[in-house]
Amino acid sequence: MISEEVSVFLDAHLSQQKYPTMLRLWGKSHHDQEKDLQKSDSKVHELKAALGPLSGRSLQYCNDACLKRYLEARNWNVDKSKKMLEETLTWRSTYKPEEIRWSDVATEGETGKVFRANFHDRHGRTVLILRPGKQNTTALDNQVRHLVYLLENAILNLPEDQEQMVWLIDFTGMTFSNSVPIKTARDTINILQNHYPERLFLAFLYSPPRIFEAFWKAVKYLLDAKTFQKVKFVYPKDKNSVELMSSYFDVENLPTDFGGKATMNYDHEEFSRLMTQDDVKSANLWGFGDKLQHVSNGHSVAEVSPEPACLAPAS
Repeated sequence: MISEEVSVFLDAHLSQQKYPTMLRLWGKSHHDQEKDLQKSDSKVHELKAALGPLSGRSLQYCNDACLKRYLEARNWNVDKSKKMLEETLTWRSTYKPEEIRWSDVATEGETGKVFRANFHDRHGRTVLILRPGKQNTTALDNQVRHLVYLLENAILNLPEDQEQMVWLIDFTGMTFSNSVPIKTARDTINILQNHYPERLFLAFLYSPPRIFEAFWKAVKYLLDAKTFQKVKFVYPKDKNSVELMSSYFDVENLPTDFGGKATMNYDHEEFSRLMTQDDVKSANLWGFGDKLQHVSNGHSVAEVSPEPACLAPAS
């Protein structure tokens, strides 16, 4: 039963999850800290050498921060990190997530079942809101493609000093008929764990219904140990849950759907406008801005100002 697992998920050590690398350094002498950082840099150089010469988008993708994420995901084992990263490069070369445009997946987003929030957590992380009860399509491959697009978009909008995102999952309206198929869950977990390592900080599952129990029992074994620890069940009447949410979010910006005070309204037309702007930003980042020919809301993407909208909550 989920209720029996809540204490495990809510139990403690929030600071360790906020700053895992920092906490490994605390309590050590300055000399030891420098040695750890040098060892980290050494592993990055070792992985870089193991990968060999890269070019094009693979070279752009494999910056030092990227290499550190893959090393972290594989406990700093260079051989395992290399294998994982090479599999991602192969996946990216065929799936081409950076080339997905909003016009390709806009139909999936009409009900706001997944979208980037207009607020961040207390540490500047991008927030994705997932509402499985708003499912509006049946094509599983395109549902996953829609999520991949939004993962890329969430990363695109991270502050310079932040590399992770947060998921808020609202189960309102979820029924047996619109629940997530196991195949979709498996594909999503595979992509998130294997091709976006250390990009998810935490996933908050807010007040999941009893019908979610069977689904959770089936998919939790697909999660690796690190991802499993990032899943947090949150219940509005549970004191620990309330404290957990307030430790990560300003309740003034957090929607009432997640125990906050703000109103959450998804405007598909406005969100489409923001995503169209971000498509230009993404294309310029990856070096093919002049090739954009997609049309969204009657306007060529190239005609939209590439300036990103302010996503931070109003002060």
